Amino acid sequence: MQFLSLVLLATATAVSAAPAPAAIEKRSPPNIPTAASARTMLASLTVRSTDATGYDRDLFPHWITISGACNTRETVLNRDGTNLDIGTDCYPDSGSWFSPYDGATWTAASDVDIDHVVPLSDAWKSGAGAWTTARRQAFANDLTNPQLIAVTDNVNQAKSDQSPDAWKPPLTSYWCTYARMWIKVKNVYSLSVKSAEKTALGTMLDTC
Repeated sequence: MQFLSLVLLATATAVSAAPAPAAIEKRSPPNIPTAASARTMLASLTVRSTDATGYDRDLFPHWITISGACNTRETVLNRDGTNLDIGTDCYPDSGSWFSPYDGATWTAASDVDIDHVVPLSDAWKSGAGAWTTARRQAFANDLTNPQLIAVTDNVNQAKSDQSPDAWKPPLTSYWCTYARMWIKVKNVYSLSVKSAEKTALGTMLDTC
């Protein structure tokens, strides 16, 4: 009986000492400004009354090679994912991705899209039509500013190329962060905003 008690005690001790499963880290794109800084940036953005025409996605070379076998999409997947098993081709064969737009977690990279926070089409309408191809490529593959993020594929598809006056993340708790990212990108690239877009962004910052 004493031996059995010792075995049970040792088992219980081992179980209690076992580490808990690691929580999925909710990673963020880089250089997201504070709400106060975002308000200052928003106030400085030019308000336009018309949209530039002539957009074509091919005018923005995207998913370029970043390093070795890794293109931009794979680089963001690997940045935003956790517990990854990355193949020699740089593609994550397995892992976990938390989508801050809707709060969903996915374990297959095929369920995740890389969203351009400021869509390429919106950038064209707000000033990118005057850029060189090299600058449009830099915008489409920007890993320095909060312009690229891994999110649920159908949520990204529902967003399409809409600005915040027409589409916001399903999770209202993310509106503050989303507005700060959007404003930062527009500020960095000197892109204009529509009046309704500016109002929507201000409302989203009010949730911060």
